[in-house]
Amino acid sequence: MIPEIRIEDYNYDLPDSRIAKYPLPKRDSSKLLHYDNGHISDHVFRELPSLLDSNSLMIFNETRVVPARLHFQRETGAIIEIFCLEPVSPTEYNLCFSATSTCRWKCVIGNAKRWKSDILHLYTPQRTAELERMNLRAGLVERSGETGLVDFSWDDGSPFSKVLEICGTIPIPPYLNRESEAIDTERYQTLYARVRGSVAAPTAGLHFTDEVLDSLKDKGIEIRNVCLHVGAGTFLPVKSELVSDHPMHREPFSVSLGLLRELLHNGREVVAVGTTSVRTIESLYYAGVKCIEEGRPSDIGQWEPYTREYGHTVEESLSALVKYLEDNSMDELKLGTRIIILPGFRWRIVSSLVTNFHQPESTLLLLISSFVGGDWRRIYDHALSGGYRFLSYGDSSLLRLARFAG
Repeated sequence: MIPEIRIEDYNYDLPDSRIAKYPLPKRDSSKLLHYDNGHISDHVFRELPSLLDSNSLMIFNETRVVPARLHFQRETGAIIEIFCLEPVSPTEYNLCFSATSTCRWKCVIGNAKRWKSDILHLYTPQRTAELERMNLRAGLVERSGETGLVDFSWDDGSPFSKVLEICGTIPIPPYLNRESEAIDTERYQTLYARVRGSVAAPTAGLHFTDEVLDSLKDKGIEIRNVCLHVGAGTFLPVKSELVSDHPMHREPFSVSLGLLRELLHNGREVVAVGTTSVRTIESLYYAGVKCIEEGRPSDIGQWEPYTREYGHTVEESLSALVKYLEDNSMDELKLGTRIIILPGFRWRIVSSLVTNFHQPESTLLLLISSFVGGDWRRIYDHALSGGYRFLSYGDSSLLRLARFAG
């Protein structure tokens, strides 16, 4: 049954002064709140390895933020901001980033009402010879409200990934209330980011340094990666009175066959770095059930965890995924998920979570409440009274799943 949850029950007072507008000088000097079995303690992030069991399996999201915010200018002088959300033609991220003359994206369009059908040229106060050769243009294919399909074209034969690197800016969250700056190019990106495709950073990973990663390995903690490309909808506040009326957007993810095998034969605790890693890992169970019941895995819908009882074990589900990939000579599972994790969700794989402090009335706060057995408000009150910094550039927490506590 879909939970009837009022989003106002997940509100709290977050003063603007507590939102971290910029990152700290050193990534791992942020504060770290540790929640375990109802007990809260305060630490520094570099102490994270000492708080984890040596036999843990730690899973990171290796997606890479792309500089997906572009500014164009009409002949009238009006500036049109175009924020690339997901590729449409080609549909695969890698193919779209490799395109050398044209591609089509679903975009959020700022100042949309002032753009009719004319071809726009890139706006930049300082034009260079490289930009002149590139000659990036944007054409509106169709629009629905503030989103639409946009055709991009350019002349110099560069791959679109380079076009974005040269012409775009990193799309930092709007609640920072500032424009992107040079520091964001480096710091709104994890050290281990590898696969281009996100329009928002998996911010739990922003605290990790090479020293912390080395300490984790020295302790014997296994480190593995998944990839979920973060969409703009992930961090949006819920605007409907009931959470059941809030739509989740599809986000593509990929998990290697090797990791699926490890999870299948895993006797260790699974520590997810960030809510995006959580949503990827917990989606695997439902993908495996589809494999058992339908013969192949497919995208996970928003409400699938709540609309029926599931009798299959985690082992049966993951075994089905492993067998499907092996039988089809595939080394990677690629799907999409719209899963929403709310109080009442049955956790099946993840046992600990590294995450930042999230916005009031957000789906991410609902996920945290589910994970800590509803004890989120005490955790957030402690963080607010203890001087913790909030949101993307803020401090971190290590949370232990309520049923694993002890």
